[in-house]
Amino acid sequence: MTNFLPVAAAASSNGGNQSSMIFMILFYVAIFAALYFFLIRPNSKKKKEEAQLRNSLEIGDEITTIGGIMGRVVAIKDDEDAIIIETGSDRVKMKFKKWCISSVDTVKEQPQQSAQPEKKGFFGFGKKKDSDETKATKE
Repeated sequence: MTNFLPVAAAASSNGGNQSSMIFMILFYVAIFAALYFFLIRPNSKKKKEEAQLRNSLEIGDEITTIGGIMGRVVAIKDDEDAIIIETGSDRVKMKFKKWCISSVDTVKEQPQQSAQPEKKGFFGFGKKKDSDETKATKE
């Protein structure tokens, strides 16, 4: 009978190890998911927006480089992946790689959509709007 107790203790401790192993795996999965959503995903989104900004560059756009040089784009050389900008009143022309563009300072008009979606309230219902008739009756 003395041999039976250590076997039972080993069997019960093995079940505890499995649950702690599952908890540890779930903990590591949660850490990885948090790192993905807080570090990796925003960084890749930002890189995608920067690439779109550089590809939509047009002649005449005002830009700022990562070095702080401000100027207007006068030529785009796609074969070299470069741009030529002119700065200041003396019209000095400089050649830069596209990756050095920090921001495009030219404000471009976004096409207005004729059918804008109705704004929804907190629970998905449409917000109440006072029509002209109800405003007239309130006064």
